[in-house]
Amino acid sequence: MQNFSFHNPTKLIFGKGQLEQLKTEVPKYGINVLFVYGGGSIKRSGLYEEVMNVLREIGATVTELSGVEPNPRITTVRKGVALCKENDINFILAVGGGSVIDCVKAIAAGAKYEGDAWDLVTKKAFATEALPFGTVLTLAATGSEMNAGSVITNWETKEKYGWGSPVTFPTFSILDPTYTFTVPRNQTIYGIVDIMSHVIEQYFHQGTNTPLQDRYCESLLQTVMEAAPKLLDDLESYEHRATILYAGTMALNGTLSMGVRGDWATHNIEHAVSAVYDIPHGGGLAILFPHWMEHVLDENIARFKQFAERVFHIDSAGKDDREVALAGIQALRAFWTSIGAPARLSDYDIDDSQLELMAEKTVVYGPFGNFKKLTKEDVLAIYRAAL
Repeated sequence: MQNFSFHNPTKLIFGKGQLEQLKTEVPKYGINVLFVYGGGSIKRSGLYEEVMNVLREIGATVTELSGVEPNPRITTVRKGVALCKENDINFILAVGGGSVIDCVKAIAAGAKYEGDAWDLVTKKAFATEALPFGTVLTLAATGSEMNAGSVITNWETKEKYGWGSPVTFPTFSILDPTYTFTVPRNQTIYGIVDIMSHVIEQYFHQGTNTPLQDRYCESLLQTVMEAAPKLLDDLESYEHRATILYAGTMALNGTLSMGVRGDWATHNIEHAVSAVYDIPHGGGLAILFPHWMEHVLDENIARFKQFAERVFHIDSAGKDDREVALAGIQALRAFWTSIGAPARLSDYDIDDSQLELMAEKTVVYGPFGNFKKLTKEDVLAIYRAAL
């Protein structure tokens, strides 16, 4: 276990009817509000009007930015930054899923930066200030509601990068499971895959003496796998929506990574695919993660064996360690397929024509991944196996 320090300043407000907390939380920071949301689902569900009613009650001046994309674009971030500066915004409210929250993080930091917000995403500059912002979450997936990370796409240059700063934690996040009832089945599936992928990225590390971290990850994965099929049979189950929503937050709020350094290569590999093809992030992860596992298996077979035995209860009788490990990878692939996730890049009509371009994008900062350093050739092998 490595030395570590842990600090998470986000106030988590969980449960039914918690939107009323906006009345006390927002005025702490300011009532000149930029209200950011996505493609209109919050209007169809009635959440938009609920939020507006609360903001009216506290006398807020509201500027709106709608239309945040599923893979949020830097062009939308720039619109938000301009609105903040033109309207002297002092608080931003993100209402939506991880894409909306990621976009708001870039807006919040960009509003305090003199240059282009893309500089922050590409690490040409580091965010040292940000406008305060809060979130009302409507989708269990990214964990962005309780961390400082963000992923932004530049569609013009076909680039998609993760970034973050200690100043881009939400001040508060409201998680009411009822606001996830209207999430369609396919998006629910992608969210489940994304949550599990975040856990797996942190599980595969080269650290030692991490029994508690391992058990956190294993129990979280098993909890999600128990709840997922039940939720997909009843998309308006409060019990199962609550379980998945809470799991999504805990998967990526820093708890699992204390004392370990997770891999994160597969996310980088997928970002390149969705930067070029604009596919759902969770769908790309479902396809690519098992192939990454098979590619790096020999780097630490014991860890993969432990994953197989503890998470999927693979019986090791009559099998060598490698066979047990491979059975665990296949069990993960089979679970994701069983809930309706894609298994091949061809499921999105992706062929081999852009593999070189995508692989180049993954190594823009050089070899990557903490479990095993990957090169462009490694990435090409994973892409080809996933076709």
